[in-house]
Amino acid sequence: MTKIVLLDRDTFPEDFKFHHPDFPHEWQEYNATSPEEVVERLSGATIAITNKVKLNAEQLAQLPDLKMIAIAATGFDHIDIAQANSQGITVSNVRGYAVSTVPEHAMMMILALSRSLKGYQTEIAEGRWQRENQFCFFSHPIEDLNNKTLGLIGRGGLGEGLARLAKGFGMNIITAARKNETTPKEGHTPFDEFLASCDIISIHCPRNDQTRNLITTAEFAKMTRKPIVINTARGGIINEEDAITAIDSGAIRGLGVDCLSAEPPKDGNPLFKIAHYPNVIITPHVAWASNEAIQSLWNQLINNIEQWQQGSPQNAIEPSA
Repeated sequence: MTKIVLLDRDTFPEDFKFHHPDFPHEWQEYNATSPEEVVERLSGATIAITNKVKLNAEQLAQLPDLKMIAIAATGFDHIDIAQANSQGITVSNVRGYAVSTVPEHAMMMILALSRSLKGYQTEIAEGRWQRENQFCFFSHPIEDLNNKTLGLIGRGGLGEGLARLAKGFGMNIITAARKNETTPKEGHTPFDEFLASCDIISIHCPRNDQTRNLITTAEFAKMTRKPIVINTARGGIINEEDAITAIDSGAIRGLGVDCLSAEPPKDGNPLFKIAHYPNVIITPHVAWASNEAIQSLWNQLINNIEQWQQGSPQNAIEPSA
């Protein structure tokens, strides 16, 4: 019988109701799985389900019965795709499930930082309004989004989703060309020109060798409009130490991040030094996690497994991907 093992059930809400594939199988799940536990737990398994548990070449080589890896996410940089394919293991991911939730989360951060929501809420909780002599007080800047320029780094489904929302606020949208690209594609702004043109920058690209440390002190220095910078993509695309310097020096006027370079940040993270700032918002990698998006993700993941079982794999990732 097909044995299916879910390695990191705790990456889903506690009250989420899972449904299982519609074919005979043995189901086993673990709340979390350490690297040292991977091989033992997947021994004899036909299908592994993982959200963020890494499966490297050494581990996969010890799992001759494994035939499919069903990733409960879009990103697949935690799986050795080449090794999996060399063993005949199909690797499938889920796609397009977060085209509403991630753009909405990014838009929330943009609105909150533009209108200094965090700063005002903090001062209200501290009792400042009661001490004022007028009906209102002005301790933080408030800016409209209308006619501001939103720059997108990455214009796939998530970037396009944010663009649609931003247009509703009357924003102008531009898209970054790849860094150091000499002949940008039509509709893309050369990277350095892009950095100088944006009031707000939102990142929606994958993290890979080309995008790791994409934004450092050198790039912050080119942001002449002192933009708000949002990252709901992956940690490490923005250099975290350099982001602190950019906030402290006023090179950017706001920072919103939903992802850190290491998660969970058990050893801390540089950005926690400024987490209390009124113009900094950090959320715990939950931009993807609306109720609707989680259900859509799981539906697609189970469908991936069922299609593979029927001999028609979908959303399969190739080594060159």
